[in-house]
Amino acid sequence: MVTSARPPLADRATIGLTVNGERHEFEIGDRPYMVSPAHTLAHTLREKLGLTGVKIGCDHGACGACTVIMDGKPILSCLTLTVECDEKSVTTIEGLEDRKSGQLHPLQQAFINNTAFQCGFCTPGMIMSAKALLDRNPSPSEDDIKEALAGNYCRCGSQYLVIRAVKEAAAPPPLKKGD
Repeated sequence: MVTSARPPLADRATIGLTVNGERHEFEIGDRPYMVSPAHTLAHTLREKLGLTGVKIGCDHGACGACTVIMDGKPILSCLTLTVECDEKSVTTIEGLEDRKSGQLHPLQQAFINNTAFQCGFCTPGMIMSAKALLDRNPSPSEDDIKEALAGNYCRCGSQYLVIRAVKEAAAPPPLKKGD
């Protein structure tokens, strides 16, 4: 019987990863052009792929600046080893812009419209957490937004503007019968 499943990671010298819709193969090893088994996804995205929108703030999962979306869920890329991401699909802040038109994602535009950033360091992680929320719940309540962003820390204090921006990007709640 022929199967198309890849052999276990321990038996391979490469991993495959789709980032922002583009397929990448990485050799596993300790040479400069390879991905070390100890490399985090944040390191690989920044250092191997040049996606510097992924920020490394605390480097222990406490600030949320490194948040990306993997297979539809927000994850902390500073706590995730690249080798754990074999055959996964990752979206970074750079992947939100419309490739054809160059238009910003509506959530990115809402952050601009509402000045929902100050220094901007935490902004990509907040946008990615909010994007994951809106993908699963297009009309979230304010409490839903606060809960989704609870893992993102902003030292500048712009969180109330972030909530306003996410509300702007959200779909209006569905009308109830009789409205």
